Amino acid sequence: MDLMKVVEKEYTLEAKFPEFKSGDTITVHYKIIEGSKERIQQFKGVVIQKKGIGMTETFTVRKMSGNIGVERIIPINSPFIDKIEINKKGSVRRARLFYLRGLTGKKARIKEKRF
Repeated sequence: MDLMKVVEKEYTLEAKFPEFKSGDTITVHYKIIEGSKERIQQFKGVVIQKKGIGMTETFTVRKMSGNIGVERIIPINSPFIDKIEINKKGSVRRARLFYLRGLTGKKARIKEKRF
């Protein structure tokens, strides 16, 4: 067995997050430490990509703050993630939704998946 895989297996946190994919609208509850104080900040947006495996797995969440698009790349194994909530399941055909960066208004909406 590869030495890196042994180390990754030992240090991987067993995260009990729900299964989500690109196109889903999620809320990430992220711990922010400011000096000696600690608070939880919510970051709600659309997952535009997931990449990596094991310890290096990350996902990118994009939200609109006013007229400005804000993206945040978050490691899935980060100890600062408190919880992840899935708000909507998106119906998309692609794994990476970078085309959303150029769209605004109603064109930037993602159709909700029906169950």
